[in-house]
Amino acid sequence: VQLQASGGGLVQAGDSLKPTCVVSGSDFSRWPVSTYSVAWFRQGPGSDREFVGGINGAGGRTWYSDDVRGRFACSRDNARNTVFLQMNSLKPEDTAVYLCAAKLRGSGSYVSDYDYWGQGTLVTVSS
Repeated sequence: VQLQASGGGLVQAGDSLKPTCVVSGSDFSRWPVSTYSVAWFRQGPGSDREFVGGINGAGGRTWYSDDVRGRFACSRDNARNTVFLQMNSLKPEDTAVYLCAAKLRGSGSYVSDYDYWGQGTLVTVSS
């Protein structure tokens, strides 16, 4: 399974942004994309990778870190193999590289919970 995040950018505090994560793979005939849970993590300069939010395969359940709950929302379009992260009311402390990760079924908020990782997209929020 491969993941590719895009859609980051430079915005001002209070603005919104909606990065996307495209999920691809050669084994979707056996394990459709709807069987993979996808999560977003972020890593700021000099910081550890931290959990942001996740969504289950069918898209009916989401979970978030306390830092972003109520501001960020995960969604997905399995017909397009794409997962979204709607980020509202952005703050300078949200500045980081945002990465998407996937696992087969289940949920989780730890780096070790996820088996597949993509390269990230940089989000910079100016004050």
